[in-house]
Amino acid sequence: MANLKNEVQSNDAASVARVDMKFEIVVIPVSDVDRAKEFYVRLGWRLDADYATDDFRVIQFTPPGSQCSVIFGKNVTAAAPGSAQGLYLIVSDIAAARAKLLSLGVKVSEVFHNEGVYTGPDEPYLFGRMRVSGPDSEHRSYRSFASFHDPDGNGWLFQELTTRLPGRIDAAATSFASANDLASALRRAAGAHGEHEKRTGGQHDENWPDWYAQYMVREQSGEELPQ
Repeated sequence: MANLKNEVQSNDAASVARVDMKFEIVVIPVSDVDRAKEFYVRLGWRLDADYATDDFRVIQFTPPGSQCSVIFGKNVTAAAPGSAQGLYLIVSDIAAARAKLLSLGVKVSEVFHNEGVYTGPDEPYLFGRMRVSGPDSEHRSYRSFASFHDPDGNGWLFQELTTRLPGRIDAAATSFASANDLASALRRAAGAHGEHEKRTGGQHDENWPDWYAQYMVREQSGEELPQ
């Protein structure tokens, strides 16, 4: 009986551990629903829903390539308008992402990074309150940022991420959120492969597709890159 009880408990624990919990919605508080809708339309985000009754309205937008959406509207949250801060948008090319918003007339901060100082007078972000102008000098993944706000002051940040830390993604599964992300990964692989060909005497590598594929899979999973 004891063995059967332990087996049931073990199976229950394993079952709980396997339950998928997909984070898909963030609610942001706004004061003017139509103004907020116009802003996120201008960003080029996908409008998924705009449902309203006499005393309720909910609007949902999804950023390009994102698995998570935002919701705002009337009577959907008691939070103060503009109080949502630290909303991160992961991009593979922060300069391109910033240029896109500027072309749409959206005010965006300069690109900034951190150099080990975490206290200061600047607007908070992932690495504290000290922003150093310009991208990370070594162009390390996770280290370069830019910020912007919606009309209510809800705070968004771009974070440049090209290579994930080990264990942050299934090494057996490689995926790209958009054609732009795939193109950026191909460019990085092409640059690395060019250096590889130089080290091997400058001869054309007929197996370059295999090398590209290995590089892109390892880069995304955080494994050691091929040389």
